[in-house]
Amino acid sequence: MINIHEKTLQDLEFFTVLDQVAEHCITDLGKTQVQKIVPFAKQEDVRRELQLTNEYLSSFYNENRIPNHGFEPITKEIKLLNIENSFLEARSFKKIVSISISVNAILKFFKKFEEYYPTLQHFSTPIAITNELIESIDAVIDRFSDVKDNASETLYSLRQSINSVKGKINHSFTTALTTYSNLDYLDDIRESVLENKRVLAVKAMYRRKVKGSIMGSSKTGSIVYIQPETTFQHARELNNLEFEEQEEITKILRQLTELVRPQLILLKQYQGFLTLLDVISAKAKYAKSMNAILPEVNNNKQYLVKDAYHPLLYLSNKVQGAKTFPQSIKLNPENRIIVISGPNAGGKSITLKTIGIHQVMLQSGLLIPVHEKSSVCLFDRIISDIGDNQSIENHLSTYSYRLKQMNYFLKKCNKNTLFLIDEFGTGSDPELGGALAETFLEEFYHREAYGIITTHYSNLKVLANELPFMQNANMMFDEKSLEPMYKLALGQAGSSFTFEVAQKNGIPYSLINRAKKKIERGKVRFDATIAKLQKERSKLEKTERSLKVNEQKKQSEADKLEEINAKIQKKLESYQELYDSNQRLIYLGQKVNDLAEKYFDNKQKRELMAELFKLVQIENSKRKKISAKQKRVEKTKEKQVKAEAEKKVEVIRKKKKAAKKKEVKVEKPKPILKIGDRVRMHDGRAIGSIDKLEKNKAIVNYGLFTTNVSTDLLELVEAKK
Repeated sequence: MINIHEKTLQDLEFFTVLDQVAEHCITDLGKTQVQKIVPFAKQEDVRRELQLTNEYLSSFYNENRIPNHGFEPITKEIKLLNIENSFLEARSFKKIVSISISVNAILKFFKKFEEYYPTLQHFSTPIAITNELIESIDAVIDRFSDVKDNASETLYSLRQSINSVKGKINHSFTTALTTYSNLDYLDDIRESVLENKRVLAVKAMYRRKVKGSIMGSSKTGSIVYIQPETTFQHARELNNLEFEEQEEITKILRQLTELVRPQLILLKQYQGFLTLLDVISAKAKYAKSMNAILPEVNNNKQYLVKDAYHPLLYLSNKVQGAKTFPQSIKLNPENRIIVISGPNAGGKSITLKTIGIHQVMLQSGLLIPVHEKSSVCLFDRIISDIGDNQSIENHLSTYSYRLKQMNYFLKKCNKNTLFLIDEFGTGSDPELGGALAETFLEEFYHREAYGIITTHYSNLKVLANELPFMQNANMMFDEKSLEPMYKLALGQAGSSFTFEVAQKNGIPYSLINRAKKKIERGKVRFDATIAKLQKERSKLEKTERSLKVNEQKKQSEADKLEEINAKIQKKLESYQELYDSNQRLIYLGQKVNDLAEKYFDNKQKRELMAELFKLVQIENSKRKKISAKQKRVEKTKEKQVKAEAEKKVEVIRKKKKAAKKKEVKVEKPKPILKIGDRVRMHDGRAIGSIDKLEKNKAIVNYGLFTTNVSTDLLELVEAKK
């Protein structure tokens, strides 16, 4: 049974979260219902509510959008239907029709898309779809919320008579208006309307000459408003008919009310269903506004949240365009309690509140802004002691109040409890308060409770280091600027940076040095060691990040090389297949050529045919029997490989040609040739000696022969010594 005290909800600002959720409701009843949200008492209810919200959230990201659930409340109508002999107004019936149509549309939608919204479909199953109510009301009430003429024969007859009398009234008034206007008895405005009746605007001096009923006069008294006598007679008849009409309408509405009254329970269900759907919708919209998700909910007491954002801080910073720093925390049976230390304003309290508000939200059916790989568990009880709880009304100091809280913790704390304590042990003498806080923490530890505390006390940090299922953590600080990094580092206690922060804020070094001498040397050394370790950890964090980036780059490059290697291997296989195919064709060509030569010599056709047939049989024995379709596929594949190979070769040729064009030809200096020089022709191998030179011609002696060659075609191999 889940039980979370209201004080904890206040400490964690849960009601502020509910205010923000309520803003996403589209009905007043939905807003009221959101304000009543508290953590569910049973775990199965928590899981169901989370699934409902998560399914509604998914509708924002797919094409199957859930129909609109807006409605006008029928609370007043439900109350009236509970009263015997009461009847509803026509407008009320239209509200009932509207709410019925909305519910029917949503129920049909969930039934149609049950695959997408199984939990919402199951949630809507108890509600019945009915059209009888809608049809009964629509038969009597029109779209303008008026009773239809054909609602009863009597009403139809009365309205016919009313229309007839109205026609007579208009006719008689028009006649009187024309008559008295011609006699110049009327003022320039001629007529007016009083008490929703047309009257003649008669000049005061002629009022006795106009027959009719005086209805009033102008402010100056110059005009008297008179209803003509004939019109007045018809008006009385109209009043009687309208009274009878209203009586008949009341009768019809009473009958319709009696027809609807048996559906009172269904109408309550309709309004309750749409109200809850509005709450679920508001939760989903709130989740979307901060990228919240439904993490895995496990049953083995594993609590692992990654990149957890405080919802109130995240939304506030989002409006201001400021950055919000997420935190990651891990709790499990081997690491049940985390002691967070570090300097003030470093983010200890907000980290503790983030975990607390997440757990309360989750157990109230609200999604939380964490990484999708997070996994959480549920607790039967969440207890907290956060902030300055000095009570003026009860004359309690902070420390007295905290002792009362610890007493409450000792009564309620067990293995299914999550406790959250901010600034544990403060409010009393540091040594005595620290010792008592240490004792309380040991007790919570032995009860196997899960918890997160923040503290500056060294003895609590030491205790967390000594006990196997407890862990230190610190809020990291930049060692150079002494500015908070708002990042939680697990596994190591944090220094308060008391003297460093004081020095940064301008406190004279001499005073800081005197302060250091006033406290135990061992404590200063302990705090300094922690500060040094924290700085080293910060450096290691940066190195680790750098190594991870390099590792990712190398992995990316390795993947690319692997991909290239796979492509090359595939191409090599294709080329090998092409090469084997060509070799086989060359072999066959040689065989056929040998047979052709043999036939050329002996002209033996029978022998030639036998050899050819034998060759064909040998080749066919190597082939696998395949269908015509497979043959076509293989031929197509072979053509593609050839075409690809040709393209590659063509590209290589073009590149070589382009490279040759780009090459700058360096002309060698033309050698000065003399008789007796050993020379050879360009691109030639034979070397000869020059016997004679005449102009641009040379006679070259190669030993066996001589030749007459242009000197431009010769290159010097060895000059005559």
